[in-house]
This record gives sequence, structure tokens and C-alpha cells, in this order.
Amino acid sequence: MDVTGLIIFLAIGALAGWVAGNVMKGRGFGVIGNIVVGIVGAVLGGFLFGLLGISAGGLIGAIITATVGAIVLLYVVSLVKKA
Repeated sequence: MDVTGLIIFLAIGALAGWVAGNVMKGRGFGVIGNIVVGIVGAVLGGFLFGLLGISAGGLIGAIITATVGAIVLLYVVSLVKKA
């Protein structure tokens, strides 16, 4: 992965984490927190989309996949915190 790819990867993670934070809690988690949530969400979203047979390509598809995964991640974390 070159530097440009890494920057795009981190930007997608930050955007997805920020959107998920706003959807689930009403605020973001800071730049580093958003990136972490977005990256983990991207992995989770890719796994879930694969299980469902959904394919999302391109930059917009990557953002949607990461955002959906990050929202699911934050939802599961909120359930664990309640228990």
C-alpha cells in the first residue's frame, strides 16, 4: 500500500467512524477514535456484506460498508455495556 492508499484508507475510516458516532451517540469520538471505529467497522461491514452476498464497490461502496459496519459495532458495544 502506498502513501496515497493509506491516506484514503484512514480518511474513509475517519469518515465512517464520525458518521457512525453521530448516528449512534449524537457525537464523534475524536479523530483517532473515529479512525479506529471506522477501520474496525470496515472489517466488520465487509464480513457482514459478504455473508449477505452484498457487493459494494468503489469509494462510495467502501464508505457505506465501513459506516454500516461501524454502526453495527457501536450497537453491539452499547449492548455489552448495558449487560
